[in-house]
Amino acid sequence: MTGSAPEQPRIPQPPATVTALRQAVAQIAPAALPAFTQELDQAADQARQGADLAPLRRFTAQWALYVQIQRQPAVAERFRELEDLATTGDADQARRAASELGRILDAARAALAQGQR
Repeated sequence: MTGSAPEQPRIPQPPATVTALRQAVAQIAPAALPAFTQELDQAADQARQGADLAPLRRFTAQWALYVQIQRQPAVAERFRELEDLATTGDADQARRAASELGRILDAARAALAQGQR
């Protein structure tokens, strides 16, 4: 019996820059580009108002995490299923879904951190 090979990511994880993340989102999740642009505008406005780069750092970290998940089709599909269960399931289903969502997010954060070393 042969095990199936692990799924290959659709694209390599890009650097956590606005330009690279925008290109990645356009390639793997074009429907998310309006949200990307709106959130970037908000982060830039907040950074200007507060003379602080933290909002832009949060933006790039959030979208790097999004890309890390979305570039893996099976993980992205499971993430969407769990998001639906968390909002439409009964309380027990919602708790289990939230727990698994947390594990996916933790794994994605760990993968990003590993890539930054």
